[in-house]
Amino acid sequence: MHRFLTSNICAPSIWSRRINFPVVVPSSSFHEIRKNGYEDKNRKKVSPRQAIRDGLKELKNEIKNWTEEVKEGCTLDPIMGMPLPGEVDMQWCFNESIDFDHWVVTSDSDHNEGYSTSTLSVSPTGKGLFSGNLSTQLVRDGKVKKAGYCNFKSIRPQKSFKRDSFHNWSGYTHLVMRVRGDGRSYMITLGTAGYFDVNWNDQFHFALYTRGGPHWQISKIPFSKFYMTSRGRIQDMQEPVPLNRITSFGITASDKNNGPFRLEIDYVGLELDPSHKETSAYEQYKVPYFYAGY
Repeated sequence: MHRFLTSNICAPSIWSRRINFPVVVPSSSFHEIRKNGYEDKNRKKVSPRQAIRDGLKELKNEIKNWTEEVKEGCTLDPIMGMPLPGEVDMQWCFNESIDFDHWVVTSDSDHNEGYSTSTLSVSPTGKGLFSGNLSTQLVRDGKVKKAGYCNFKSIRPQKSFKRDSFHNWSGYTHLVMRVRGDGRSYMITLGTAGYFDVNWNDQFHFALYTRGGPHWQISKIPFSKFYMTSRGRIQDMQEPVPLNRITSFGITASDKNNGPFRLEIDYVGLELDPSHKETSAYEQYKVPYFYAGY
């Protein structure tokens, strides 16, 4: 049995991992621009007058969204919103009505760092199709040392007035996907960007193995199996996935095998298994207290 998961997001908190005190930031303090992507050099500059006009146009929609949030908060039944054991709650359903504006597709060729290409489209069967061509050929610029990746991920959820928010998956234990692949191995990525810049690049990963062939497969992965990375490096100090502040979900093709790839996706869902008690599958290493970053 399946059901669709309604708006289950929570507002960002000023509490950060391993920090147990609130912080007040003065308005005159230094604010760093987030650098977990590339600057859009093609973005057109607008005049202050035009910016004010655009802001007033958006104000009406933001007030409408805020009103809907207040109504939803007043009418939401916390009992009915609780996950039921054994049921898969749909988080994303890929079909002909999917809004591709909620997804970002990238590859190394987008930034002149390789020759891989990828697209996210609708398959002939009406499901989501992540396909393209993977190439490990290096660009001869003397800078790029590795190439060959394609990725798509969801955009970060936002509340009214452009406030950053999170997906709240704290009531679930497993990630469930119905996919049909080509025999390649893919990487699932859960973004968990925190409030402070030191947490902006925190991600959790696990492999998605596909069988290939004409048959669909259902992959059920415990959240306890996901391992933590930061800026692409696996961390010695592993910790459970903070399911109450998921910022994005994505899939990456980067198995170093040149050639076309094809991954068809039906849905991405969540499931609660009360018998699953594991929180993290990885050992916690004890390091000397003077090591930086621990």
